Amino acid sequence: MADFLNLVRNENMKIYYRVRTWVMSAILLVLPLAMSIIGRFVDDSPNMWSYVMLESGLMTMLLSIFAVVMAADSVAGEFSNGTIKLLLIRPWSRNKILLSKYLALLCYIVLNLAVFFALTLLLNFVLFGGGDSGSSIPSGWSPFGYVTAWYGLNLIEMAVVATMAFMISSVFRSGGLAIGLSIFALLGSGIISSLLSLIDKPWIDYVLFMHFGLERYLNAGELFRGHSLGFSLGVLAGYYVLFLALSWYVFNRRDVAA
Repeated sequence: MADFLNLVRNENMKIYYRVRTWVMSAILLVLPLAMSIIGRFVDDSPNMWSYVMLESGLMTMLLSIFAVVMAADSVAGEFSNGTIKLLLIRPWSRNKILLSKYLALLCYIVLNLAVFFALTLLLNFVLFGGGDSGSSIPSGWSPFGYVTAWYGLNLIEMAVVATMAFMISSVFRSGGLAIGLSIFALLGSGIISSLLSLIDKPWIDYVLFMHFGLERYLNAGELFRGHSLGFSLGVLAGYYVLFLALSWYVFNRRDVAA
């Protein structure tokens, strides 16, 4: 167990030793700070929760893109740099190597999302005070409860997208392909789901793109094509398991040392 934890720590060190990791984190910290300070002086009637939701929407999108970049480079980068051979000659199974990389990726996502969640709440509370929720929070929700649920659902989406990038990186050993396809799925899901909604076929309900944007379920009574949040979570869970299974199967079967 200790050896595996050292392996996970080693993968985390690879992430945080890169300059781009700190540049990405700095962007996630500086942008909301700048937005809130500017809003404090130019907005005639600033509302804490409005700025929390505005900054959260932008920053979670950026963090999703950063997570895709990390996931794409996690495995494909080892092949392009030739360091995969150094990993495989050590006394660790391929399962442990891949699992350590995946856990390090999840730690990066959760840590950054938690820090940003705390930052936006504290920053905007200090600058604008508590106040009421205004129109930024749907009725029936407490502001803090809604924001917490919103972050939880976005964490699920982020994990699915990052896992898809991780799978593509493992299967095709191409970081560029993993980044391109995953960001396309992330940014184009709204347009794709709108187009697919025009097709009156039952199988449309099981297409991955149709189930991004889970926060829509937080609006009271809103359903997706007659289905609930549980249905969307079930479909995403199915894709999540599929992505992981493909990653492990291909990584274990392929002659990665060649």
